[in-house]
Amino acid sequence: MKGQADCPYFAKVELLADYLQKNLPDFRVHKIVQHPDDWKDWLQATCEKNRWSYTQSPIIWRELLDRGGKGLLLGGFNEFLEHAQEYYGLSSSMLSALMLKIAKENLKTKLELIEEDQKYLSLINPMHIWISSASNVTAYNLIPLLTSGELFGSETEVSLHLLDSEEKEDLLNGLQLEAMDLASPLLRSVTVHTNQSTAFTNADVIIMLDDIKEQENQYRKDCFRDIASQYKEYAYLIDHNAHRHVRVAVAGDTFVNLKTLVLIQNTPSIAQNSFVGVSTQLEGEARSQLAQKLNVATVGVKNVIVWGNITGSTYVDVKFAQVYRYNSAIWGPPYFSRPVLDMVYDRQWLEKEFVTAVNSHRQTVKAKVQHPLGLSAAAAIATVLHYWYQDSPSGEIISLGVISEGQFGIPEGIVFSMPVRFCRGSWEVITELEVGEDVKERFKVIATELVQEKDAALKDC
Repeated sequence: MKGQADCPYFAKVELLADYLQKNLPDFRVHKIVQHPDDWKDWLQATCEKNRWSYTQSPIIWRELLDRGGKGLLLGGFNEFLEHAQEYYGLSSSMLSALMLKIAKENLKTKLELIEEDQKYLSLINPMHIWISSASNVTAYNLIPLLTSGELFGSETEVSLHLLDSEEKEDLLNGLQLEAMDLASPLLRSVTVHTNQSTAFTNADVIIMLDDIKEQENQYRKDCFRDIASQYKEYAYLIDHNAHRHVRVAVAGDTFVNLKTLVLIQNTPSIAQNSFVGVSTQLEGEARSQLAQKLNVATVGVKNVIVWGNITGSTYVDVKFAQVYRYNSAIWGPPYFSRPVLDMVYDRQWLEKEFVTAVNSHRQTVKAKVQHPLGLSAAAAIATVLHYWYQDSPSGEIISLGVISEGQFGIPEGIVFSMPVRFCRGSWEVITELEVGEDVKERFKVIATELVQEKDAALKDC
């Protein structure tokens, strides 16, 4: 017999069948519980296969277990009760309330079994992680973090997919070999892809590292349109090839908000909250400047918020920032903190030198190391993925580029870096923070810039 998990009639006949099996030595019953969403398709396919005509739950049939072959349809709830009464002189007196209770318990148990099966399948099937522009130095620094077990769980195997142009194939092949040399117990495979049409197949996680820079003598609006064109192609591939639950992190040094927005607008099958712009690198740079000023480790400065256009105009907000392990007259345990604004007495430094230092920091470091910043960029992406899958620490504020729904007076429909928390595999904007009118005026200026980028990129594109 087989029935819907939430069917009260199935609950009644299965208990009667249990009684018959227990008391009759030659009576055997095999019970199958089906999820309600899958019942109709299964029943139709089974009836077509056996040439039965039946449309209800439960369905009951007889088979000769030692011979197999086509089963003999007995019927449903009423037919089974009649069969039990006629052949065995037994009937069920179960009350409707008990039937409903058991049906509810059956559904709950079925859902728990499905969740358990999915968990074990996730251990068998690796997580597919795609990295676009994988020749980027950030990918080189990111791969050991992705395979460490810290981001997705210590039992989750990963398959890495390195995507780039044909001109980069030799470099990708070298990166593939070096990644396999890590001998990570969680790294199932590394594959190289230069065929864009198959990009993001079965992707669970996508990391976008593409940077499209303005060419010499190119109008800015033409650069925006180039971005929109390329990312519309990416969006189409993600929408058609990736899993519905895919999570996409957009990073880089140019137009992160715009690229994230184009993906969101052109992937109708995927939820908007599956796409985020990575602003934790800029947040880390701001925390580093404050930590140097306060003579503490960077990890000791928390809750710095990056608002706005991640790779354009931003407002670094230290109103809610806290400093831990600060050497002062007042000392406490590791969880004890003080407001940064109470510890930095030089307001002129905060308003001028700090802002200048944060804005120029990345270029300053690039000039010193003579190559793009891969270490801090990789760490920033890893932080976002870690929190997305493992939740952010309680009470901590994380900066993230997300689609605006009008929070804090920010116009709807643009990607704006805001304060969020990660919880249960998702994120939410921390809307309970109080933001002054002077700060909201800053938001308006930044939003105007983002709207102009959006309009220029998507006009006639």
